[in-house]
Amino acid sequence: MSPFIGSAARTSDWRHLRCTVADGVATVTLTRPEKLNALTFGSYADLRDLLAELSREKSVRALVLAGEGRGFCSGGDVDEIIGATLSMDTGRLLDFNRMTGQVVRAVRECPFPVIAAVHGVAAGAGAVLALAADFRVADPSARFAFLFTKVGLSGGDMGAAYLLPRIVGLGHATRLLMLGEPVRAPEAERIGLISELTEEGRADEAAQALARRLADGPALAYAQTKALLTAELDMPLAASVELDAATQALLMHGEDYAEFHAAFTEKRPPKWRGR
Repeated sequence: MSPFIGSAARTSDWRHLRCTVADGVATVTLTRPEKLNALTFGSYADLRDLLAELSREKSVRALVLAGEGRGFCSGGDVDEIIGATLSMDTGRLLDFNRMTGQVVRAVRECPFPVIAAVHGVAAGAGAVLALAADFRVADPSARFAFLFTKVGLSGGDMGAAYLLPRIVGLGHATRLLMLGEPVRAPEAERIGLISELTEEGRADEAAQALARRLADGPALAYAQTKALLTAELDMPLAASVELDAATQALLMHGEDYAEFHAAFTEKRPPKWRGR
């Protein structure tokens, strides 16, 4: 996403979520605990717009996405979204579905690592939000369920049919997206859906620790690694190695690359500046 902005100032008050930024780490929390953080039209739009705003700032070097209360996110609100979409015409439905996809693209394309801190349920759109993150840190209570076929829709919602096979393989992805059955933490770890399985109640803490590690590291190198992981998913090998070469040549002109050599020579830890 482009760092250049127009006249509008950064939004300071988000109605459908809570965002704090401290020492390079942004924490975005879904705040409808009484509804297991079910998403509404407004929360989708806020996530899309917030990620765009944070992507234009140089102060954010890692982001934790979390849910308040008993679970991470139970998906789209049945009354406020499913009920409302029944009366929409095709144009409005297309606008809505494009917006949900824009949220996933924003997670994948923002220039900093995103860590989903998952406890309890991550269902439907909530499961895809976790899927789009770079890391999924979960405790034993976590359960993932891609419920789209359960409501009569395609399992390939919001990019799930693109992302999930690339993380867990086509066989597991077919089972999860077609049947919509829940996957609990032990199996999720076994098939590679979880990046880190924590002790009970420690997902948020572990996600913050990982975010701190990332924020203290070479931010530009992380940003380019994330960009290459996304861009090269569909590239032939020749194009991938050429893009890798161009990226490395650019980063070799960066301050962090020179700082590593200086730190190695002086036998001290590097002081990463993210440029």
